Amino acid sequence: MDELDRRIINQLQGGFPVSERAFRDAGEGLGTTESELITRLRCMLDDGLLTRFGPMYHAENMGGAVTLCAMKVPLARFDEVAGQVNAFPEVAHNYQRDHEMNMWFVLATETPDQLDATVQEIDQLTGIPVFNLPKQEEFFVGLHFQV
Repeated sequence: MDELDRRIINQLQGGFPVSERAFRDAGEGLGTTESELITRLRCMLDDGLLTRFGPMYHAENMGGAVTLCAMKVPLARFDEVAGQVNAFPEVAHNYQRDHEMNMWFVLATETPDQLDATVQEIDQLTGIPVFNLPKQEEFFVGLHFQV
């Protein structure tokens, strides 16, 4: 990682231009070109320096739904169930935890009805109850990782 990579990571965490040529505009603000910025981002994603690059949406404001789910998965079936759960395009952030409830993941759907249907579908497919843990209150925590 060189100085430009660090600037890209540090500056783009705070926002990204909303314009017809957003990568060009972001590149100019970073002192580089549109194509160099895109290439650098692709390389950082391919190398695992970044795990994701993209917008964060507030699904509820767009008519969708988001919830946190937990499951008690027998360790002997954990990888199998993780594969089944992760096959759903609505699933994100699936993590194993050292707890009775050892699988935690986020579901995001286009409508609230789809959320309930997806929870039921995962429950039926895996044969393991899915605990739906919707948020009670939302807090914004501005998190910035300086590299």
